[in-house]
Amino acid sequence: MLAFDGVMLLDLSGPAEVFVAANRQVPGAYEISVLTVGGGAFETSVGARMEAVAVAGSGTFDTVVVVGSTRPALRFVTPELVAATRELAGRSRRMAAICTGAFVLAEAGLLDGRAATTHWKYTRDLAARYPGVSVRHDAIYVRDDRTYSSGGASAGIDLALALVEEDHGIEVAQAVARDLLVYLQRGGGQSQFSSSASAKVVESHVVRRVTDHVRAEPQVPHSVRSMAAFAHVSERQLTRLFRDELGTTPASYVADLRFGIACDWLRAGSSVAAAAAAAGFSSGEMMRRVFLTRLGRSPRAFRDEARRDAGSFTSGDANRGKPVAPGAGARTAAG
Repeated sequence: MLAFDGVMLLDLSGPAEVFVAANRQVPGAYEISVLTVGGGAFETSVGARMEAVAVAGSGTFDTVVVVGSTRPALRFVTPELVAATRELAGRSRRMAAICTGAFVLAEAGLLDGRAATTHWKYTRDLAARYPGVSVRHDAIYVRDDRTYSSGGASAGIDLALALVEEDHGIEVAQAVARDLLVYLQRGGGQSQFSSSASAKVVESHVVRRVTDHVRAEPQVPHSVRSMAAFAHVSERQLTRLFRDELGTTPASYVADLRFGIACDWLRAGSSVAAAAAAAGFSSGEMMRRVFLTRLGRSPRAFRDEARRDAGSFTSGDANRGKPVAPGAGARTAAG
């Protein structure tokens, strides 16, 4: 783990705890070293200080994880950090970046001609500064050959789990996820956390009760009448609250939720019938009509496309761990 002053603690501790948990499943699977350019103490985002080993003379590594910071990239991406990253890349099997750590890899030229991601707040900046990088704006994490990158801090946990799965198989990765009480496969992409999504904050306890109820039991045939009765309000009032709070109608909310659930199940490799049942569609044919209307292709075609996109990550979805052919995007000088 390559750190520096001002590092976001979760960028460091989240992936590290995944590797520690993997050791409980496979003793000795990982040995973790925390490095900084000069060694010694460094300060984290929460003010806690940690000790690290200097990069120089630190030996060879299987994996180097460059962590990110809440500080602007112009402040923490120093020439010394970039030089250390290049040096470590020459004595490691694979390089990974958590959150804005992608700016370090990009500045070092390690992402030229490759696909990568970072926190959704900074994907446009990454793309503008480094046109040789094919930035995936909505990915939870991205794999391109021997380079890996994740979205925000918690996405570093997703990335670390993918590395464990790659190294030790799906059963070990599942056991680690259960141990840490996290998802092995997180549905959707970063857009669900973007500013447009976060603006739709549910303030009304009525709307919150209804949406929680629908999400908990999507298979129930929810209607505006049944949802209004559940919340003990009139259908007109419920519709007004949904429009005010979420910018949609109760019926559209249910339809969007079911479509999203079906997509998640299909990405995970489920049959069309199983996905339809889990999402609450009355039949596979009804779900097929919805997919044709929304996407212009059938659920089966959507699932097959997701499988092709997932590549070597047999348990991933279309937004996670997406392998990209080496050389995707023109090689351009970083800067």
